[in-house]
Amino acid sequence: MSISPIYTAQATATGGRDGSAQIADPDLTIKLAPPAAMGGDGKGNNPEQLFGAGYAACFIGAMKFAPTVDNTLPKPPADAQVAAEVGIGPRAEGGFGLTVALAVTLPGLDRTEAERLVATAHQICPYSNATRGNIDVQLTVV
Repeated sequence: MSISPIYTAQATATGGRDGSAQIADPDLTIKLAPPAAMGGDGKGNNPEQLFGAGYAACFIGAMKFAPTVDNTLPKPPADAQVAAEVGIGPRAEGGFGLTVALAVTLPGLDRTEAERLVATAHQICPYSNATRGNIDVQLTVV
């Protein structure tokens, strides 16, 4: 697979799940803390939340791009929403793994057209392409 990046993000983490992450350009520092379900105090964000936010935003971008690839697809409405749930837990094979569920809301679109748009976006989205074969991503049109 050959990719020619047109943009490269930069981020640095220190301290692991009990530390912080810094995103460069513009400067943003995020306090990290494990959720209570994982033994932490939950007084910060965690990598799964950040992954979910990124995936949800990227998926909307893919839905906006999809009609430029297939002009029979509808454009997503301005109030389109993607809610992401990212789970983490032990894998039967050892180590840890993630689960992802995306709930897509496309007000005003016919269900069949909405499902076609979501399916096409899932083939375009870089997060979907990165996780394909590694994480079972559940897609639901709300």
